Amino acid sequence: MEAEQLLGSVGMASLTVRPLDTGVAQGLNDLPVLAANSALNVIESACSAAIAEHFGTGETSFTIGAAIQMRGAVAIGAEVRALVKATELNENILTFECEVHQEQRIIAVAQVQRRLVDRVSFMARSAAENLPRSSAAS
Repeated sequence: MEAEQLLGSVGMASLTVRPLDTGVAQGLNDLPVLAANSALNVIESACSAAIAEHFGTGETSFTIGAAIQMRGAVAIGAEVRALVKATELNENILTFECEVHQEQRIIAVAQVQRRLVDRVSFMARSAAENLPRSSAAS
C-alpha cells in the first residue's frame, strides 16, 4: 500500500435505526433515538470502506481514537448515512473527518483516527501481550 494514496479517500455506510441502536436499549439513557455509539459504528464502517481497496494482503487498520458530537436525534426506522474523508496521515495514523446525515440534516460530526498495521504482526504482538505472566519463584 502507498500510504499517501489514502489521503482524500472517501467512504460511505448507512444504517436503518433499529430498536437496539437506541440509547434506551443500550442502557445509556431513556431516549428511544439513535445512540452516539451506534452512530460511531456506522462512521467506523464508512472509514473501513474508504480505505479497504488500498490494502494489500495482510494490511488492515483499527480505530485508536474517536470524538463524536451529536447534533440531532433520529428515531427508530429512520435511515442515516455516514460520509467520511481521510484528511491526514501521520506515522501510520490516518485521520478522518466524518458526518452522519439523515436526509439533508447533519445529525453527528466526528473525527476518527485509525492505525495502519500488518495484521499478522499486530495479532502476534497482541497474543504475546496477553500471555499469562509467570511469577518469579520465591
